[in-house]
Amino acid sequence: MSTPNQVTFETTLHVRDHCLCLAAQRAARALARRFDEAFRPIGITSGQFSLLMSLNRPTPPPLGAVASLLAMDRTTLTANLKPLQRRGLLTLDVDPKDRRGRLLRLTDAGRAVLAEATPIWKSEHAAIDAEIAEFDPQALRKGLGALA
Repeated sequence: MSTPNQVTFETTLHVRDHCLCLAAQRAARALARRFDEAFRPIGITSGQFSLLMSLNRPTPPPLGAVASLLAMDRTTLTANLKPLQRRGLLTLDVDPKDRRGRLLRLTDAGRAVLAEATPIWKSEHAAIDAEIAEFDPQALRKGLGALA
């Protein structure tokens, strides 16, 4: 006896081939693995690179601004900060303007890791842009930005 609420296999195939969310998730995982491997020699992940880069500002940003930029909730960001804090790559300081707030600051060690990682990122990114050149990487970035 069949269930009237059953989804057909054809629907599964349609979702596999048309779902932007699934395509973006798969691409994001593949890109993260690729950059994780590229950054492995300096001991950071792609996510840690993005986090460190988000702190590379003239003045230390508040926790909430970084969470927003990285599209993370504050709890997830705080968990991701801990290994970088333990390595001495960043500090979490009390905001002198609002003692309840926290400011994130790159340390000299964090700047050094970021300086070492940036050429790796540039090289890997240039290779990816070349691989997807026929799909107009700038248009892809623009479209993803519009979705974000």
